[in-house]
Amino acid sequence: MKTTVDISDGLLAEARRVAARDGVTLRAVIERGLHHVIREGTTGSPFKLRRATFRGTGRQPEFADASWEKVRDAVYRDRGA
Repeated sequence: MKTTVDISDGLLAEARRVAARDGVTLRAVIERGLHHVIREGTTGSPFKLRRATFRGTGRQPEFADASWEKVRDAVYRDRGA
């Protein structure tokens, strides 16, 4: 299938150098790169957020049972919100 893509001049020049070095077509280099990106995306491990807790005893007393709205308003008080 034919398609048109915009590639930066520098990247295209580098891809052409790789193709010439490896003795393959520019199409082969591009397809190899796409296969690599697709394979990397499907076999990579899913993102896992590390546990980032802080030592302490929880919220300050005035926010112990506060709603998120109250906490948010306090955070942004005097900051233009």
